[in-house]
Amino acid sequence: MIDFLMQHLWQTWAAIAVVCLILELMAGDFFIICFAFGAVAAAIAAALGGGIYVQLMLFALFTLVSLFWVRPFAQRYLHKGEDARVSNADALMGREGHVVEAIRAHGFGRVQIDGDVWKAVSHEGADIPAGANVYVVGRESTIITVTTTPQEE
Repeated sequence: MIDFLMQHLWQTWAAIAVVCLILELMAGDFFIICFAFGAVAAAIAAALGGGIYVQLMLFALFTLVSLFWVRPFAQRYLHKGEDARVSNADALMGREGHVVEAIRAHGFGRVQIDGDVWKAVSHEGADIPAGANVYVVGRESTIITVTTTPQEE
């Protein structure tokens, strides 16, 4: 069994590379792909008849080289402008919503924005009745601050 594995070790390295590529597709941070590069180098060494120590050395070498040189290059050019992208609750700023539970003065209510219901307070400190249209002007943790939208005539 050991002899069979040692004669076909390149297939094991190739399978490791494929698994790493699949995991990278799920993660997308260019970390796991570095291990795939190392596994490909070890698979080539195994196919050319290199010993297990040569394969392990090439795996480690190519993985480290790609971690320190390829990964920063890929992140710099493939993830351009993602630092400016807002996410989570910060994306709610300026959005319009609909009051589903009346907001009491100096109290809380509920506002629905795109199907999600958020705990909300009034920016003016006044009551906002259920059914009113509001827009988000601030947030504190998961509690949004809203103000009524001006009525169009």
